Amino acid sequence: MKESNCVEGLVTEVIYANDNNGYKVCEVEQEDGGTVTIVGILPDLQSGESIRAEGIWKQHAVYGPQLEVKQFEKFMPKTREAIERYLGSGALKGVGPALAKRIVQTFGDETLEIMGREPERLAEVRGISTKGAMELGAQFQEQTYLRDTMMFLQQYGITPALSMKIYKQYKENTITIMRTNPYALADQVRGIGFRRADAIASQMGMAEDAPERIRAAMKYALSEAVGDGHVYLSLTELEDRVTQLTGIVGPDVDNMKIQLLLDGQVVEKEVAGRSVLYLTPFYQAEAHTALKMAELAAEEDPEPEPLDSILEEEERKHGIKLAAQQSMAIQEAMQHGVLIITGGPGTGKTTIINILLDILEQREEEYLLAAPTGRAAKRMSEATGREAQTIHRLLEIDYQPEEKMTQTFQRNEENPLEADVLIVDEMSMVDILLMNSLLKAVVPGTRLILVGDVDQLPSVGAGNVLKDLIQSECVPVVRLDQIFRQSDTSCIVSNAHRILHGEYPIFNTPGTDFFFMKRRSPDMAAQTLAEVVKIRMPRYAKCSPVDDIQVLTPMKKSPLGVEQLNLLLQNTLNPPSSHKKEIDFRQNKLREGDKVMQIRNNYNVPWKVKNDFGYPLDEGQGVFNGDIGRVLKIDAASKTVCVRFDDRREVEYEYSALEELELAYAITIHKSQGTESPIIILPLLGGSPMLFCRNLLYTAVTRAKRIVVIIGDEETVHRMVDNDRPTLRNSALCERMRDAFHKNTEIISEKA
Repeated sequence: MKESNCVEGLVTEVIYANDNNGYKVCEVEQEDGGTVTIVGILPDLQSGESIRAEGIWKQHAVYGPQLEVKQFEKFMPKTREAIERYLGSGALKGVGPALAKRIVQTFGDETLEIMGREPERLAEVRGISTKGAMELGAQFQEQTYLRDTMMFLQQYGITPALSMKIYKQYKENTITIMRTNPYALADQVRGIGFRRADAIASQMGMAEDAPERIRAAMKYALSEAVGDGHVYLSLTELEDRVTQLTGIVGPDVDNMKIQLLLDGQVVEKEVAGRSVLYLTPFYQAEAHTALKMAELAAEEDPEPEPLDSILEEEERKHGIKLAAQQSMAIQEAMQHGVLIITGGPGTGKTTIINILLDILEQREEEYLLAAPTGRAAKRMSEATGREAQTIHRLLEIDYQPEEKMTQTFQRNEENPLEADVLIVDEMSMVDILLMNSLLKAVVPGTRLILVGDVDQLPSVGAGNVLKDLIQSECVPVVRLDQIFRQSDTSCIVSNAHRILHGEYPIFNTPGTDFFFMKRRSPDMAAQTLAEVVKIRMPRYAKCSPVDDIQVLTPMKKSPLGVEQLNLLLQNTLNPPSSHKKEIDFRQNKLREGDKVMQIRNNYNVPWKVKNDFGYPLDEGQGVFNGDIGRVLKIDAASKTVCVRFDDRREVEYEYSALEELELAYAITIHKSQGTESPIIILPLLGGSPMLFCRNLLYTAVTRAKRIVVIIGDEETVHRMVDNDRPTLRNSALCERMRDAFHKNTEIISEKA
């Protein structure tokens, strides 16, 4: 292993290059004649250039020692030999070794200066036309911009990988934008938030009270609020958050607000007597959702056909007896333009959907089934025996370059969905932006049936859509509270409903599927959890410790949080082995066989489904936040990681894209929404009252299909049941629904 973490020398060969992210593997000849290998984000580095690189030496299992570059400076070649090697390396399209030789023979040491300042003179070389000369000059200039930009950004501590992202966004304007307003980065480049842009701006000498800084902090505060689930902030809340970000007491929010309003980036409205600010897309989504719901709900069959005889036949067919609530839900679904069906586990939501689908098929009506996530859609397909899709796939997501940071859909007002009925399951997970996109593609006359459990945690994204729709009392709602799915020995469903009604769950009854293991300290609880997952539960339930058991925890950072439990379970269930390749991953290791989760939507990444012999059966694009899979293969040569998700989709991730994954032996309860696992393990010991509340426990318990095991402190469980603190989110959808329905009623009355 090398002693110095710095390499200086001439790039003699580019062994591997990824043009998309700038990752390269290069051979460098040092002054002493020795050759070393450097790897990393080295955009536009070519043979013939000189480089000074700093980094960390790593021992590659096959290729030996390599310097993983963290920072570098490169220099254009100076000697004729180096210039010829540079031009002949493929640095410029259309220039090979022979043409490179002729160019250098013509211009000598001045070759690169002429290419930059007088590119038209390249036409003096045999084989280069005037047009070709200008094209080569443009290519050379592009490389100059990139080189200058990389060097400029590195002086502010920006990594090569992030520098490449910034350059892709702004191209030759990068340095100008950075000098005039570095806060633009926080808006337009994924991976740079306000704090990072603020640090760069500080290094560049921007004043603490600069208008650009306060304006950027306001936008970031609103974006952070969206991350917390809020659709808007009051001006007072906004001022407090800006003060926390900038340290400025009483920031000039009012004046900066005017500029944001003029730029169209925010909308100011009055909600409950307070002046509030929305980021523009969220106001538009909330307002349009209310208007479109009023429009769809206005479509109603005034003389619906009685379904008594049809329901009797369905009861005989399925061998069941429908409850009055279930019959009413089916009847109203066939009558109203919009219907919401809500209820907890075991209350018959799936039975209602299946009978509805039977009736629709008998009447030859077209229907579509959708859910917010891939796992929820898969569950819906399995429960109904019909095809269900993610909402994103149903709306035909439009794939955008990563730097755009936006999502659009091909299905919209101009290209709507074609169906008589649209049924959406797991509605508690649908946020306001996704709801708005869905409604854009639904035309009046299509009946909309929304199914979900309003008592679960709200969506990860902003808004509280299902709860607001129900509380508005503007559309018909059927609440299911009679339990059907419960065997004599099952306590999961009954305990879920006990928790929901503020009663403590019952543990460890004979033959139970609901266990409690008391442990007094986090260390003891973690040790027990690892033992239960690896040994006890697989032996008791004849299950896979990785595929059939999911550990859920309320927290990310704590001895019983996601981060620590994932390290513990990785070492317990998938320890290091000479047969498993691994790479550094977020200060830890990622190895073949690991259980991982996709943590943000990526609409561009391609996937394939293969049969047992490796032949492709299906292919497409897009993996989504919450998708869980296993690491199949780590390929050091191509710098890729192959992950197979639960639905058999295989995705190849470049090393630079691994920020989209995290270990998933343990996940937060929020991340588990819309999913089910045969066995759920819950470590519960202490915790903040702000987080440890009733609907968090209820959501966790309802994720289990066969067994629940709680490890920890019974007092913590009781505190969670007692803590019925509602999830408070800034949302005005309920009020906007009432306004929209009132206006719609007035319009209908005027027409009548």
